[in-house]
Amino acid sequence: MSNQQPKALSTEYLFQPYTLPNLSLQSRIVMPAMGRAFSPGGVPGPDVAAYYLRRAENGVGLIITEGTVIDHPAATSEPKVPSFYGEAALNGWAGVVRQVHEAGGRIFPQLWHMGMARPAGSQPYPEAPSIGPSGIDLEGNKVGEPMNEEEIERIIQAFVDAAVHAKRLGFDGIEIQGAHGYLVDQFFWEKTNKRTDRYGGDLIKRSQFAAELIQAIRIAVGPDYPIAIRVSQWKMSDYYVKPYDTPEKLDQFLDVLVQAGVDIFHCSTRRFWEPEFEGSDLGFAGWVKKLTGKTTIVVGSVGLDDEFTSLYTQGKGAGHKDLDDLLHRLDHQEFDLVAVGRALISDPAWAIKIREGRESEIQAFTREALATLH
Repeated sequence: MSNQQPKALSTEYLFQPYTLPNLSLQSRIVMPAMGRAFSPGGVPGPDVAAYYLRRAENGVGLIITEGTVIDHPAATSEPKVPSFYGEAALNGWAGVVRQVHEAGGRIFPQLWHMGMARPAGSQPYPEAPSIGPSGIDLEGNKVGEPMNEEEIERIIQAFVDAAVHAKRLGFDGIEIQGAHGYLVDQFFWEKTNKRTDRYGGDLIKRSQFAAELIQAIRIAVGPDYPIAIRVSQWKMSDYYVKPYDTPEKLDQFLDVLVQAGVDIFHCSTRRFWEPEFEGSDLGFAGWVKKLTGKTTIVVGSVGLDDEFTSLYTQGKGAGHKDLDDLLHRLDHQEFDLVAVGRALISDPAWAIKIREGRESEIQAFTREALATLH
């Protein structure tokens, strides 16, 4: 057996265009949703527009906004998280879209509801009870009542309304936050979904809420408007949980979403290079690509020398790491697009510096970077 190392690949591969029906990207680099909370009263202002513009000007192909709140009083716990409803907020988003497009970028809003991850009594509507499929929080405690069918229908309609707003404003598609233990993911997860109606039970039934949500959005926006969903195994309360612990279970789960109308899977993991299942080198995104054939975005400590949980467990930042493994996986079509998170928070020019071989000039991610819209 040869001990030769694989030859180094050019970073230029990251800057090849990528095309889907109704979506053409200038590069394979994606800015994923990362909560910033710089929108007082839920309204994104000129500083937020400039923040996204700087990434589009510097080679990011697709920007996915931070999680934006659908029209429900218990959707968020922070009044400075941007809304995706109401005239003022939507006018602000129209300015964001216009500027990103003028720079040649493409942009999706991430549509979001926290569900039971929202602490009771949170602003901006402290009187609103947090809601979830079974009234169970991420630790497994029963702290509320299960959502009734009327509440489920209201939430689905709020997601649909937001998607319709996105299309009207000129966004290039939408992403549903279906990961990390937020509302949609709470229906997926057996620990937080103990329902006995059609929204609970086995893996397929626990995916029914998301299927109905996606189907309703698809009907409202038409057959060609891109719909992405962010998915993960890990939860905010448990980085090591693996609900889909075999390829067969993952395939069952993904097939429900494909049949409902998902075009793009945004695959969140702590470390993109780690094998998802024994007996294969494929990571989470690689398995999703293999099983669905759909456009797949990889995300998880790309370009960083420490994975993302170090920010929360140790309060530290991260420096730059070479991209050789990433590039080889991209070359082997393990995934299609590459989401770069914290590195783009601290340095809006990360992509162009990578392209031009100026890695030594990259601004390292620090916790302090979160205090400013760089």
